[in-house]
Amino acid sequence: MRIVPVVVVLLAVPNVSEGRDPEVLDAIADAFATGARVLDRHADVDHHRAVYSLAGAPGTLSQGLVAGAHEAVARIDLRTPRGQHPHIGAIDVVPLVHVSEAERGAACAEALLTADRLGGELRLPVFLYGVLAGGRTRAELRRGGIANLAARIADEELRPDFGPRRLHPSAGAVLVCARTPLVAFNLELASPAHLGTAREIAESIREGGREGLPGLRAIAIELVSRERTAQVSMNVEDPLALPLAVIVDAVSRHADIAAAEIVGLAPRAALAGFPAELGLRGFDPARQIIENHLD
Repeated sequence: MRIVPVVVVLLAVPNVSEGRDPEVLDAIADAFATGARVLDRHADVDHHRAVYSLAGAPGTLSQGLVAGAHEAVARIDLRTPRGQHPHIGAIDVVPLVHVSEAERGAACAEALLTADRLGGELRLPVFLYGVLAGGRTRAELRRGGIANLAARIADEELRPDFGPRRLHPSAGAVLVCARTPLVAFNLELASPAHLGTAREIAESIREGGREGLPGLRAIAIELVSRERTAQVSMNVEDPLALPLAVIVDAVSRHADIAAAEIVGLAPRAALAGFPAELGLRGFDPARQIIENHLD
């Protein structure tokens, strides 16, 4: 009997605090590609942020992540304004993603290997979050921004899990986790809705809010590049339990929706029942549905 080896493929979704300079974003993508396949890149000038979706085997994926991080640290300086999206690092978050429970151990191991290398080779303070840190969230670590994070480290309220016990002077820190797929989902509100409207909606529908949806993180963003329209920007932590159609329905009870977009990749089931009349700006199923890359 011939034994067929099982090939483990992991995903990674590194976010960098740069969304405006194509030359910088191309250089970072080329560096990621030294150890991973770059499946998608989404850059946003208002968030001043780019999200890369990568795939690779354990070991080589971390190699690509560290190479891309080297490039991001060399080219992104947090001492210049970085847009409206919460952030604490040039390479801000590095999630290692397992699609099934079978790859969970490999994703956790790859996340820890990557964290160790980011701390040791790039001298970045690394904070774990999610299951690798007892459920600690990104929001807990980003609270108050990079200046507050520096103060919390100095006061020994927080201690990096890897790397030095101080922020990198220009690149800040980095957050690392292992997790199942989430969906980054944005809804642009139609006029006359404004930033205040988006803020009220985000506060209401996020988990813990008045109409809180489970596992939903939401913030408000003003889209200066689109004539100062307002956006509710969200992370859907469990898109199988909370399909995007449910979120659209919740937001539409407060304001008309002009456009929707998915940032990066999403599992096919997240789109079940999505309203065809709304559509998704720039969405390419061949590139952005996870199963289309793994089947």
